[in-house]
Amino acid sequence: MADRTLSSQVVVGVVIVLVGVLLFLDTTGIYDTGPLFRYTPALFVLVGLYAIVVSGFRNLFGPLTLILVAGAIQLVTLDIFEWAELATLWPLVIVIFGLSLLAGRFDRTTPTTERSVVDTFSLFGDVERRVRGTAFERANLITLFGGTTLDLRDASPGERPARVNVTVLFGGVDIVVPRDWNVELDVLPVFGASEDSRLRVDADHETVDLVITGFVAFGGVELKD
Repeated sequence: MADRTLSSQVVVGVVIVLVGVLLFLDTTGIYDTGPLFRYTPALFVLVGLYAIVVSGFRNLFGPLTLILVAGAIQLVTLDIFEWAELATLWPLVIVIFGLSLLAGRFDRTTPTTERSVVDTFSLFGDVERRVRGTAFERANLITLFGGTTLDLRDASPGERPARVNVTVLFGGVDIVVPRDWNVELDVLPVFGASEDSRLRVDADHETVDLVITGFVAFGGVELKD
């Protein structure tokens, strides 16, 4: 059965389209969207919350810091508080950092899934996923100012080729696959890099097992074994 959960790629795409439409309406004079942009910091608060939920509450420091800073900016923008009043809250960043260290100390396991579709969203932090089973179909990996590791060594494509789409901005993605998989790496790098670092071992078949596509800017995508 196809996985019908809302992917991170769809969520981010919808947000980008919405912002683009608002900018278009404003620049063309169709509608004055200036007042709406006063609530832009609230959008970053929602992004931070989304990143925490998608990571299974493992990635805390980066998203919580973003929520704290964006929330403070929103309160000042709406004239609810003054900067001087909020400046006393900066120790909360230290508290958040400590909580993230404690979370990592007590939970060092890599999340494992047998789902056919994998979605990750990394924001100012690291996300890891290990896939098992024989039904893997695709993965959507979004990394913004962070890192993502996708381990496919215990997985097999349900139908070949399986597909992985990456979107990387100021971050890195590592995809770990068996050495004998035939992989097509078709990622567009802009001030970044995409490379296959596996030791060369000829596969015993010509069928493509995995296709990796996407975009990376100021970061890298690396294929490992």
